[in-house]
Amino acid sequence: MLIAKNITKKFSGVTALNNICLELHPGKVNAIIGENGAGKSTLMKIFSGVHTQYEGSIIYNDQELQFAGTKEAEQAGIAIIHQELNLIPHLTISENIFLGRELTNAFGMLDKKTMRIASGKLLEKLNLTVSPDTKIAELKVGQQQLVEIAKALFCNAAVIIMDEPTSAISDKEVDNLFSIIAELKSQDKTIVYISHKLKELFTIADRYIVLRDGCTIESGDMEGVSQESLIHKMTGRKIELDHRTAATTDTILLQVNNLTLKKSAGLHGNVLSDISFSLFEGEILGIYGLMGAGRTELMESIFGLYPKLATAEIIVGGLQQKIKAPADAIKAGIALVPEDRKLQGLSLGQNIKTNISITILSQLQKWGFVLNHHKEVALSKKYINELGIKTSSEKTLAKNLSGGNQQKIVLAKWLATKPRILLLDEPTRGIDVNAKAEIYKLMKTLAAQGMGIIMVSSELPEIFAVSDRILVMAEGELTANIPVAEATEAVILKHAIHKN
Repeated sequence: MLIAKNITKKFSGVTALNNICLELHPGKVNAIIGENGAGKSTLMKIFSGVHTQYEGSIIYNDQELQFAGTKEAEQAGIAIIHQELNLIPHLTISENIFLGRELTNAFGMLDKKTMRIASGKLLEKLNLTVSPDTKIAELKVGQQQLVEIAKALFCNAAVIIMDEPTSAISDKEVDNLFSIIAELKSQDKTIVYISHKLKELFTIADRYIVLRDGCTIESGDMEGVSQESLIHKMTGRKIELDHRTAATTDTILLQVNNLTLKKSAGLHGNVLSDISFSLFEGEILGIYGLMGAGRTELMESIFGLYPKLATAEIIVGGLQQKIKAPADAIKAGIALVPEDRKLQGLSLGQNIKTNISITILSQLQKWGFVLNHHKEVALSKKYINELGIKTSSEKTLAKNLSGGNQQKIVLAKWLATKPRILLLDEPTRGIDVNAKAEIYKLMKTLAAQGMGIIMVSSELPEIFAVSDRILVMAEGELTANIPVAEATEAVILKHAIHKN
């Protein structure tokens, strides 16, 4: 269906793609595999008309094409579900789905009713139980990702590119997506699938294409390929994911009692109800739940983001804290690495140095009001070295780094505050297996030094690999508190689906 011949793409002299050659087959799920920075997203942006300047050629349906923009690519039958959500926050779901392809009636006016009905059917197909009139800004990241999928399905495209489509949705939504992909395959659609979740690829993919450092390494059928060999093809080395060796003490670092979060003004009921738990010094506490369980809201409530809606008794190191704003949480020794690093964690247009130093500016001043440039540079270089951030300089803009390196910057800026408690909301979302291993290693090192870590994750293997204890949530309530040695996947899922 689509052939790439010698595709080369450079950004400011840096080669992102180097003579890429590959084939995408119809009626198949073609998995594009590689570490962050391998060139996967850049190549997909060329296929979908986002990047229009490049060397080489694209053969689509036996014709050589070069798209002038995304509109041309869509009209030709190529749609993309971006890893970084491409939605307008203050428009409704329906308005986003039909943006640029609005339906009009006989009088030339917008046919809102027809668009709303069509959007509702797409949402129903994806089991997303919200109104098409809901604004995107009111949805969680996982729900927004389903809207992105709905947009692509609406195009009725021949080639559908899915860039990390499951990075923010739960296992239930993943199963639903896989059913939709199976239906699209039966219609002879060409599915391009990018994911760092290798287990998914063995479930859904028919073929694999490995990219490394902007080059094509190998392609073939998924049948008969092992996970270890795929990782080796991606990285050129073997990645070891050691299981957690607990360094927990009996000292309670954080105690949360009776945390309740009300729904926003005008809505009845609670988002979170009567949640109580403790976190020990040196412990990694995993939190698991399906989409909508309230995991992110729990982290944000502890961090002081809902002062008018949340009530709780929060005790840090034996002292009761009044946390009415993030500044109070930081002062108490709590740091939050948010789920959406690009929207909430980084200033993408600023460089690494500025992003890392922003949390402790008062400590980097001289004469009480001037920023000490030498201290700022020293701080950024310290974390670039300690966390292994791949960059030529601390002056590199955050937006020009891979997802894994961006996540390390978010971690660095919070580690600079020297927190006692680190809250991690989906810390490895959308990053490759090697970057994941590095973040796991960092978490274990910090815990061994006495830090208490709470990690929210949608991936059960990740929860099992790094946690000492697992809390399970369902519908805004805590449904289980299980030592990892006693936990099984079946038990966790049982508690995630049903409230006690």
